[in-house]
This record gives sequence, C-alpha cells and structure tokens, in this order.
Amino acid sequence: MKKQTLTLPVVVIVALLAWLQLDDRAPALDTPVGSEVAQAFADRASDRQVSGQGLVKKLLRDDNEGSRHQRFILALPSGQTLLVAHNVDLAPRIPGLQVGDVVAFSGDYEWNPQGGVLHWTHHDPQGRHPGGWLQHEGKTYQ
Repeated sequence: MKKQTLTLPVVVIVALLAWLQLDDRAPALDTPVGSEVAQAFADRASDRQVSGQGLVKKLLRDDNEGSRHQRFILALPSGQTLLVAHNVDLAPRIPGLQVGDVVAFSGDYEWNPQGGVLHWTHHDPQGRHPGGWLQHEGKTYQ
C-alpha cells in the first residue's frame, strides 16, 4: 500500500514535466525548458536575461504601488517556483489567466531564496534594456 501511495505522485510529476517540455503552445527554446532560471538560481544571479516556461501555480493580487504589476507564481519543470511581476502600465495584462495555464516567458531574473522574480517582461519604451515578453494561449504580451 505504501509503495502505491508514493508511486502515483512520482508518475504525475514525471508526466507533468514531460507535458511541459512537449507543449506546443509555447515557443521552442534553444535550451532545455527552465534551465536558464535553474542556473541563475544556483548562481544567485540578478539582472540576468532568462527564458523558459512553466505552469501557473498561484495567482496573486496586483502590485499597485508605483508601476502596476500583474503577479503570479510559475512552477517550472525543475521544481523551482518563479514569481512573475508583469508591468501592466507598459504591456497588456494577460486576461483570463488561470492556475494550471502554461506561460512562456523572457525577462530579467532577480535572485531570492524563494526561487526568484522575473520582471522586464515587456518592451523598454526608451530602448535601453532588452525587451521581454510573456506568451499565453498563442498570444504574446510585451
């Protein structure tokens, strides 16, 4: 009985990771999904441009202090989580975002002990910073 209890969660996790890597709703990446973020986390890096994709684990309230940000947490294939802070004063909000949705991303990674924060998921109106983006259900938000 105990062996079956442990086997089911392992099978579910493996299937989820395989699904994320084969999901055709997100763009193809040159590196394995999430490896840039995993390396940035291991390096305790900040101000590093990363890309990848993950599943929405939790939706958070918008941060309305200063520039407004749509916030949510992604679960990455590595098991790591990543807080996304998407500036909705510079880029469109992702409408209808739900827990379990796949979101592909490119942006600026900032290390923290919880897994890190992704920001600059939008264009730079002044053209001095590499632009980032989010993709959800075939649409790009930048």
